[in-house]
Amino acid sequence: MTARELREMDAAALGAKLAQQRKALFDLRFSHAAAQLENTSSLPAARRELARILTILKEKEAGGRHVPVS
Repeated sequence: MTARELREMDAAALGAKLAQQRKALFDLRFSHAAAQLENTSSLPAARRELARILTILKEKEAGGRHVPVS
């Protein structure tokens, strides 16, 4: 999901997406520890997505002072 799509969501939807992403990251880490994860590049991608969601939540808390880059 892109940052633009996430910025269009309200805070409640972002909170739900955050919980979903944290669970997905936990499941990926658990699979990786059990040596059952085939695509290890999904771990950094999941972390990046989680960070993107947290960043946008912080922007919304700060009053939405984001300046879009074109």
